[in-house]
Amino acid sequence: MKLSFHGADRNVTGSCHLLQAQGTRVLIDCGMFQGSHELDEENAADFGFDPKSIDLLLLTHAHLDHCGRIPLLVKRGFRGEIITTAATRELTRVVLLDAAHLQEEEAERNRRHASRRGDAPGEPLYTTLDALNAMEFFGRTAVYGQTLELAPGLIAAFFDAGHILGSASIRIEQVKDGAHRSVIFSGDLGNSGRAVLRDPQRPPRADAVVMETTYGDRLHKPIAPSIAELFEAIGETLQRGGNVIIPTFALERAQELLYHLRAGIEAGKLARTLPVFLDSPMAISATEIFRHHPECYGEAIEALFRQGADPFSLPGLRFTREAADSMALNRLVGGAVIMAGSGMATGGRVRHHLRHNLGRRESSVVFVGYAARGTLARLLIDGARSVRLFGEEIPVHARLYTINGFSAHADQAELLAWQQALSPEQTILVHGDPDSMDAFAALLSGERRAAPSFPVHLAACKPLGFGSVQAAAGQPGAAGLIPRGGRVGKPTLGALKNTKVHRPAQGDVIAL
Repeated sequence: MKLSFHGADRNVTGSCHLLQAQGTRVLIDCGMFQGSHELDEENAADFGFDPKSIDLLLLTHAHLDHCGRIPLLVKRGFRGEIITTAATRELTRVVLLDAAHLQEEEAERNRRHASRRGDAPGEPLYTTLDALNAMEFFGRTAVYGQTLELAPGLIAAFFDAGHILGSASIRIEQVKDGAHRSVIFSGDLGNSGRAVLRDPQRPPRADAVVMETTYGDRLHKPIAPSIAELFEAIGETLQRGGNVIIPTFALERAQELLYHLRAGIEAGKLARTLPVFLDSPMAISATEIFRHHPECYGEAIEALFRQGADPFSLPGLRFTREAADSMALNRLVGGAVIMAGSGMATGGRVRHHLRHNLGRRESSVVFVGYAARGTLARLLIDGARSVRLFGEEIPVHARLYTINGFSAHADQAELLAWQQALSPEQTILVHGDPDSMDAFAALLSGERRAAPSFPVHLAACKPLGFGSVQAAAGQPGAAGLIPRGGRVGKPTLGALKNTKVHRPAQGDVIAL
C-alpha cells in the first residue's frame, strides 16, 4: 500500500489523498482550497496525479474542502466510481451546485471588470453543468459498518464520524498473500456530546491512520456554557437595539443552532416572538435533507421526531431563499437574528449583512465555527479594526463573540482518544494549521506533557468482514475507553502507544 498527499497537508483545506493498493488507485476526498483569493490558482492547478488514472473516489463528507473539486476532477477525465453515504450524496449535490453558481457569478463579475480594463476574461473553475455531470459518477451507497469490495483483496467500510450529516471515517484493508494491512482515514471527526448528531464511532484498530488535527492544540468549551453565552449575546444585542449576525456553515451548524434556539424558546430563555432569519438557500435545502436521514440523528433529535415535533422549527423562523428577500434584511435596524453563509465569511450573503452591521455599535457578530487563516472571519476574530467589503473600508464597531463550544470538530482530547483507541503503528497528521499539527505531534511523541483533563466518549463498533482485525463491541479500547453508556476513562500521557508520526507535505509519498 502506498499513500500520496495532494491537499490539506500542513493546512486545513483541500483534502485529497491517493491510496494505491492491489493495482487500484483510490482517492480519498477531492476538496477545494479555501481562504484567501490567492488559493484560486491552487484550486485550478494540476492535482498532482492524472484524473483519468483514478479508479475510485471515496468521499468522507460533503463540506466543500472535501468535495469541492470533484466537478473539476470529472472535467479533467475521471471516469471511476464515487462511493459515499446516502446523506453525503444528497448534501454534496446541494454544495456543488451552490459552489458552481457562486463561481459563475464571480467569473461574470471578473469578466465585466476585465472588459473595462481590456484584459482577457477568466473562466469559472467549473460550471453548474460540470457539477451536474459529476453527480452522474456517484455509484454504490455506503452503509455505516458494512464492507464494500473495492477490488479483489481490497475492502472498505465507512463509520459515522459525527461531524456533519452522513460524515464518515473510512477503513480500508488489503489482504495480500494471506497478510492483512489496514489504514483508516479519519475524515473530519465530530465533537461528541452534541444534540443533533451521534457521537463519532470508533472503528477497529488499524496499522496506520490518516487523521485531521484541526483542533490538535486546544480543548473546546463545554456545550452548556456555550449555549448560555449565545443566549446572552442575543439578549444583550436586542437590548441595545441591534441585530445579531451569525456567519453560519450551512451543513450541521445551521441545524444545530436552530435546535438550540428552539430549546431556548421552549425553556423561556428567549422570546417566542424572536425573529430568526435563515438567509442561506443551501442551509435551507440542507435542513430539508436532515429530515430524511434518521440514521444519523442523536438521541434528542430522534425523540423529538418520534413525538411528531420538528427540532429545527421555531415560531419566529423565516427562510429567505430569494435574493430580494435577503436584500430586504439589510433594512432591518435591529431586533433580528440573521444566520447566513458562509461560515468563514469568505463569500455568500453574510458579507452583505456584515457590511451593514459591522460599523454599528448596537449590533453583534457571533462566530460559532472554525475560521481558517486568510478568511474574513479570521481577520475579525484576530481583532481587525476595519475590513474591506465590496470595495469599501468598513470600520469594526460591532461587538464580536467567538463561541467555540459549538465546533463540529473534535478537540485535542477527543482526537487523542480516537487515535489511541486505534493503536496504529503509523499516525499521519493532516488537515491542520502548522501550530495545531505540531502541538498534537508533540503530544503523540511524548514531548508535550499536557494531557486532556476530562472524559471522552467514543462509540465502539464491530464491522463485518474484517476477519482477524474485528473489534468486539463493548470491549475496552486503548486508554480505558468503552462505548457510550458504560464507564468512561480519560486518555493520559502514560497510556500513549508508540506510533511513528508523519506530517506530510503536498506531493509526499508514504509506504504503509
